Order: sequence, then C-alpha cells, then structure tokens
Amino acid sequence: MDKTTILVGTIGQGVMRSHDGGETWQRIGIYQGMHSDAMVRMLAHHPRRPEIVYAGTDKGLYCSEDAGATWKQMDSPLNPYAVWAITVDPLNPEIMLAGTGTPCPAKFFRSTDGGKHWEEKDAAIAAECPNVGIPRVTGIAVDPVNRRNIWMGIEVDGLRFSGDCGDTWKTIYGSSIPNPDVHSVAVAEGPPKTILVVVNNEVYTSTDDGTTWNALHIRQIFPWGYPRNIMVQPDDPKTIFLTIGDSTPGRIGTVMRSKDVGKTWESLNLSVLPNSAMWAVHARCDNPKVMVAGSRYGYLYRSDDGGDTWRKFWRELSEINSVLALPA
Repeated sequence: MDKTTILVGTIGQGVMRSHDGGETWQRIGIYQGMHSDAMVRMLAHHPRRPEIVYAGTDKGLYCSEDAGATWKQMDSPLNPYAVWAITVDPLNPEIMLAGTGTPCPAKFFRSTDGGKHWEEKDAAIAAECPNVGIPRVTGIAVDPVNRRNIWMGIEVDGLRFSGDCGDTWKTIYGSSIPNPDVHSVAVAEGPPKTILVVVNNEVYTSTDDGTTWNALHIRQIFPWGYPRNIMVQPDDPKTIFLTIGDSTPGRIGTVMRSKDVGKTWESLNLSVLPNSAMWAVHARCDNPKVMVAGSRYGYLYRSDDGGDTWRKFWRELSEINSVLALPA
C-alpha cells in the first residue's frame, strides 16, 4: 500500500482523507469529531510530528493526532471565528500563529505553548474592505533566518510585518506593493533569503527584509495572471512552487516552479488540464518529491518526482482550499 496520507480541506465537505495515497477516500464527519459540512480553509501539520495536524474551520481550530483520522476542536478564543490561516514555527513548534476573517472579523492570534493558550495581538486590520467586505488573513510566514520576523497577508487589506514575533505590527503601504489583495506569503532561506508576497495579479519579492520590492511582472512571463498559493520546498529553500489560474474561480491554471528563489520560472505539466484555477500545493516534509496539488473546483494531482510530472486522481472533490501530503 502507498505510504502517503493525503488530506484535503474543502469548502462544505470538511476534510477529505486518503490513507493509501489517493486510491480510496473518506469524508471526515461528526463521527470522526468534525462538525458536519465544515468549511476548512487551512490545513497545517506539526513540523516534527506530522501526524499532528491542525485545521482552520468556520468553527475555530481543530486538531488531529492521528494524521487526520479523528479530530477534536481545540478550546480557544478562536472558537467563534472562521480560521483562514495557520502557521507553526518549524524550529519552535510551541509557537503557533493563526488568522481569522470572513464572515467573522479578521484578527491575529498567537500561542506560545503549542496551542494550549492563545492571545490576540492587534494588527490594525480594517473592519471592511473593497470587493470582499470583511477581510481575511490569507497567509502567515515566519522568517527562517530571523524567527522574530513575521509576515502576514490580508485579503483585501494589504501586507503586515512584525519584528517581535507578532507583538506589534507595521502595515506595508506605498508604491512598492500597491495592491492590498494579498493571497499568500512565504520566506525562502535561499540564498538569497527572499520574501515573496502574492497578490491577485502579481508576485513581489524582496531580498533586503522588505526595504525594497521587485515585481515579477507575471503577466509577461506566466501563462496566466491570477496567482494564489506559494510554497517553499521543504528540503531545498531555493525551490518555490506557485499555483495560478486565469481568474477566480477560473477555467484553467497550472503550477509554476522556480529553482532559483523566484528569478526564473517554469510551467509544470499537469497531464490533465484543470477545470479551474490551481489553488493549493504541498510537499511531504519527510519526502518532498511526493507532492499534491488541487484546483479550486476539485481536481487533485500528485507528483512523485518533485513536480516534474503529475497525474490526476480519479476522485474529484468539492471546492478545495488546502492540501497536505503526510507520511502514512
């Protein structure tokens, strides 16, 4: 049997789980501890114990200690909120960061004891924004070189930076990143260490901790111009993956890959054209050649060679927001 467990966070069908690499699937429901028809915006795993998985849902934060087979809601101040973003510090898993949003207020929360207790930290997030109404936190990234530096993206209220592990926040405004519709953020150790900020029509990079920013001009070099999710390869901090499409939800998309920290990019062959924008991508922490990627409207793909080739799974799902590949 394939030794990969795949979890997919969906909008309205909770978590879909395969324990055998995608051959069979189970919908996680009330008998496995998750509320019925859950909206799961984000999945994240413990960096040292990947069988511990966290799910950001429309009813707060859930945790699984058996690679997603069973779940329990984490009793916390996040319970009344829709959780859109979760990040666990890779070197200090006691530090957990979470962001909330639509239809609840957008807020930032931090735990320093592995999720037992949480505190809200003010990031001066707007109550309402153009196009989406109530904004949402769509990405939180910890700087792998200076771990007190945290970057947070908000849709549609711009980029935030904290130099003190989330105690205080600075809003990044100005002509350098004029678009406040932030979809995803990442920090790649490189070299050079590079901060990557994904907005709905561009990708910006900085190699000087945000002092200056460079636009990739994706509409000139990518096949489509709507980027969504960015990921740094776990075993190679110069390799970056980015999901894109033609719009949201779109009719087409792909996964882009850079092997030089965002300087040059290639479009990867998904074998079967997706039915909508590509939305999520993830690599196994213990074997990053094993990857999964999902389109917004439920097509799911797997690669066993680090993204060189992909195959589509037989199972098609409801709206996909997040994917994980875990050791079984």
